[in-house]
Amino acid sequence: MDLKAVERIVNAVLYEGYILYPYRASAVKNRQRFNFGAIFPEPYSVSQKGAEPSSMQTECLLMVAPETMLEVKVRFLHLLSREVGKHIPPRQGLPPAAEPRYEVVNTLQVGDRLFQTWEEAVEREVDIPKISINELLTDGPRQFKFGFPSSQHLEQLHDEDGAIAGVIVRTQWLVAGAVEVTAEPAGDRTCKVTVRIQNLTALGSVDSLSRDAALMRSLVSAHTILGVSGGEFLSLLDPPEGAREAAAGCRNIGTWPVLVGEEGERDCMLSSPIILYDYPQIAPESPGDLFDGTEIDEILTLRIMTLTDEEKREMRGVDERARQILERTERIPAEEMAKLHGAVRSMRRVQEDRR
Repeated sequence: MDLKAVERIVNAVLYEGYILYPYRASAVKNRQRFNFGAIFPEPYSVSQKGAEPSSMQTECLLMVAPETMLEVKVRFLHLLSREVGKHIPPRQGLPPAAEPRYEVVNTLQVGDRLFQTWEEAVEREVDIPKISINELLTDGPRQFKFGFPSSQHLEQLHDEDGAIAGVIVRTQWLVAGAVEVTAEPAGDRTCKVTVRIQNLTALGSVDSLSRDAALMRSLVSAHTILGVSGGEFLSLLDPPEGAREAAAGCRNIGTWPVLVGEEGERDCMLSSPIILYDYPQIAPESPGDLFDGTEIDEILTLRIMTLTDEEKREMRGVDERARQILERTERIPAEEMAKLHGAVRSMRRVQEDRR
């Protein structure tokens, strides 16, 4: 499985919905984030009567041979809380504490920089060892458990004189889960592969747990990448004649598997929470990710250019990825901007009507 060939589309899926135009924390549509592919802890899902899922399931078809090997990767975003604190100086005559005392605030101005309390995310990947399809068919399901620990990090913010002006406290909660892989015959030289992701994060009482707090313990923007050697995947959107019934019987929950890579290749499949067609591609004219649900790059770029200086200042301070979007947009050359206006992908001759 050559991940480099599909890296751009996979990363676009991972960050779809991460932050939306106008890329500011004060925007209403950025107050509830990460709506794609969230897998919540099971106790929270039960408390919500299943409205918030605790698992994701991918089923797809695979043409196999005795030497067929399956490779599975699960990727998701692990959220963290970023609190900005205003420094509280020690009272006169008392020695300074080992860590500065602070009061959490929504925003803090330090010099010409604006810092904001919000959320960030860390990319996580669960890499399943290669599995023999023959062994999977013979021995039954294989389960792989994973976990990423909690952490807390304090970063001091200094003013132009070097004095402590504030702090950034980043807190991340533990997440734990399991990936179960199964295979069963689905016709001549064909098997159905099932990959099920579960969030097994333990919780205390869920009665007072908000959705935002549950998201901190969730697998966000989760998706599965499947690769095969010695075999090939079948399209679920356009299966061959003899596999249509088996394709219709595949049960995908919260996800949508499609072939990825170069047109015609069948060794890699992306199962994402976003509906795609086989062999999705990022437009070559696109200068970079905008995270906005495949909205038109040109429109978003022009909108960013019309933001006020104060709005750009807030955008620059809300998130590192938002800052990169702004700086990339501000330096885009005119010839690159012109390419966003439209492109001809193919042409065909129109025959004159001779009737």
